[in-house]
Amino acid sequence: MRILRVNFNQMTRKQDFFDSLQASAEKYLTRRKKIKRIKKEKSKNKNIILDWIEAFLWAAGVVLLINQYLFQAYQIPSGSMIDTLLIGDRIFVNKIIFGPELLPGLGKLPSPVKPKRNDIIIFENPSYISRGTAFDVAQRVIYMLTLSFVDIDRDESGDPKPHFLIKRAIGMGGDLFVADNGNMEIRFAGENKWTDEREYRSMNGFTNKISRLIDPRFYPLLESAGKAAALRDMQLPVPAALVNDENQLNVLQYPDSIAFDKSRLELLCAAYPDNDRYRSRLARHTMGWYVPEGRILPLGDNRDNSRDGRYFGPVRSDKILGKGSIIYWPAARMGIIR
Repeated sequence: MRILRVNFNQMTRKQDFFDSLQASAEKYLTRRKKIKRIKKEKSKNKNIILDWIEAFLWAAGVVLLINQYLFQAYQIPSGSMIDTLLIGDRIFVNKIIFGPELLPGLGKLPSPVKPKRNDIIIFENPSYISRGTAFDVAQRVIYMLTLSFVDIDRDESGDPKPHFLIKRAIGMGGDLFVADNGNMEIRFAGENKWTDEREYRSMNGFTNKISRLIDPRFYPLLESAGKAAALRDMQLPVPAALVNDENQLNVLQYPDSIAFDKSRLELLCAAYPDNDRYRSRLARHTMGWYVPEGRILPLGDNRDNSRDGRYFGPVRSDKILGKGSIIYWPAARMGIIR
């Protein structure tokens, strides 16, 4: 009898447990069904315009999070990266790899991954003047929602402002670069010899092409044009031979302004040896570009048509916002960026 009583008590407790579990489940399901019914009734009474606004704001929030922390849509505005990236290419930039910004232009999350030499990087244009965080957020949301087809950040001419630039990471901290008739030479950090950039690229298996628009035979003409410009700056007559060389340069759509500027400054420094402004600008051409630690020298693949680190200098690593990842439009060029 005692054994039967124990078994009966155990069965009773089990039955009570299952009854309680069933009651809880029924209560949860009933409450869930009630909530769904209330939501459904509310949605029937909701203004369709408010419904659309709510859906848009939700989508905008998701888009902003994706754009800010994961992937950013970007349209290539110029030919500075030909042949890697063409004008009008629409790409996604990996924002998380180097640590995304907390908010546009404000703070940056740390990342163990740092940009490497030859990476395609996107960074803030050093000459861009922001209209404020609120405008930046609105611009990025609209830009991302339309997959980069609508950009409200435009200049007086209606052209998109270059808020971000996309170039290739060429110089690392401690490197020194010089340019000679369009060719770059590098003295790497800790070394005392110069290395031709093309030789270095070949030795390391970099396959992307460095595009050039200027034939080497035009460089003497660029030197003549620079001298003619210097003589005009000094309000002196320009010899007919220099004018003739200048006229021959009219066939060039994108002359090498660095080679031109170097020639002009050499003559101006010879004429005005005490002019510190001329001497400091010429030093950039003769002594080269030094890349301090914590900075990167970005250069375009299309060296004769690229406003890059040769003009505004190395950029801070914390201003590098991401790495070029995928071309998504046009469809014929869809693929991974290398």
